[in-house]
Amino acid sequence: MLFHTWPFFAFFAVVYPVYLLTRGTRFRLPWLLVTSYCFYAWLGWYYLIPLAYTTVVDYLVTARMERSQRPRMWLTLSITNSLSVLILFKYTGFIGDNINAVLSFLRVPYVVAAPPLLLPAGLSFYLLQSIGYVVDVYRGATRREASLLKHAVFVSFFPRLLAGPIERANHLLPQLRSDTRASVRDFTDGLSMFVVGYFKKVALADYLARYVRTVYDAPGQSHALALLAATFLFAWQVYFDFSGYTDMARGVARMMGIRLMRNFNNPYLAVSLRDFWRRWHISLSCWFRDYVYIPLGGNRRGTLSTGRNILLTMMLSGLWHNAAWTFVLWGAVHGVGYAATRSLERTALHLRRAPRIVRQLLVFAFVTFAWIFFRAESIGDAWTAIGRMFGSSPADVSCPLWALALIAAVWCYQYAYESRLRWLLERSVVRVTVVIVMLGYMLLTVSPTGRPFIYMQF
Repeated sequence: MLFHTWPFFAFFAVVYPVYLLTRGTRFRLPWLLVTSYCFYAWLGWYYLIPLAYTTVVDYLVTARMERSQRPRMWLTLSITNSLSVLILFKYTGFIGDNINAVLSFLRVPYVVAAPPLLLPAGLSFYLLQSIGYVVDVYRGATRREASLLKHAVFVSFFPRLLAGPIERANHLLPQLRSDTRASVRDFTDGLSMFVVGYFKKVALADYLARYVRTVYDAPGQSHALALLAATFLFAWQVYFDFSGYTDMARGVARMMGIRLMRNFNNPYLAVSLRDFWRRWHISLSCWFRDYVYIPLGGNRRGTLSTGRNILLTMMLSGLWHNAAWTFVLWGAVHGVGYAATRSLERTALHLRRAPRIVRQLLVFAFVTFAWIFFRAESIGDAWTAIGRMFGSSPADVSCPLWALALIAAVWCYQYAYESRLRWLLERSVVRVTVVIVMLGYMLLTVSPTGRPFIYMQF
């Protein structure tokens, strides 16, 4: 069930009034759990099996961890279990294909057959959230949730179930434990967030996807300008698509009186790669920082060790996104760039003194280049696109000028938001006007197709 389709609108029209009626009663959390599981089962009842399994296992493990003299053993058991579920559903085929490639290279007449398992939507998101919760309980950073019901709602809360944000226990669980009533301001702010996210998805991301798909489906047949334009547009497509989902998720939760964390903060205005990853997919960046990068040693053991830790963390982040070498390479490109520029930022005075707009454009150019590996169907296609982008002759390209105009408008709005004009953009009359313009634009030009969110496949 996708946020931008009519089934969800019908679903929420039933769920929301009942939820408001159950506030202050013992039925609130059971209703949230039932509706979350129904929301997920709409995509396939089969998806409920790993969700319920990991929920119960981690609940029991943390209970044992609290009373055990060997809590580390239970932590290891939980992480191993969650990673095993992730590998089984997401990486079995990838591992099998690579083993078969090695066997074929060695001319061994044997083929490893991978089980035909369907990847449940959102699996990576709720598993990372559950792993983070167990680690925080082990570290004493949060207290264990004694109620299986509250724990289950924490894992499966439907607005964030399919594509995050990856919430921390200290942020979401207290809101589930309390019974703060949703206010009128919660409803209006949540509805505003939802409309903005809906606009990003159906009016911008899906519109840009048409051109990007045409070019990237056959990069060998496209000329330099077409590939450059498609890569530029894809950078914005993936941003509008994912931040649009997050805005809708936060909007739905906010209307229910629950606040999810901000997941994007104008990432294309970043002045460094470090700044970019503080703004892009913030919940995932923080997760990998706290549960991978820092345990590896962080920046505590010298420049070379820090660079290695950054590279490993970014490559694992790439592999988390999808079971393909293109995503590992995308992570490696970011890892090398992050590690290299981290040192430059501290030693190159001329770089720090460069105008802010220059640094922003350099970061945007690097991030956009890296998106080639994220979007390409294979490493071969990625190299073909890069080769033709910088080696083929320019040709006429039917780049949608209206798309460029929309992107320019968004970019200008973001620049204004991070300037002294922010106070003006935050005024109620301006916000209401922007929402009305978005609604009018969508009513006149957009026909929702229900195209899945890009990050749902992760």
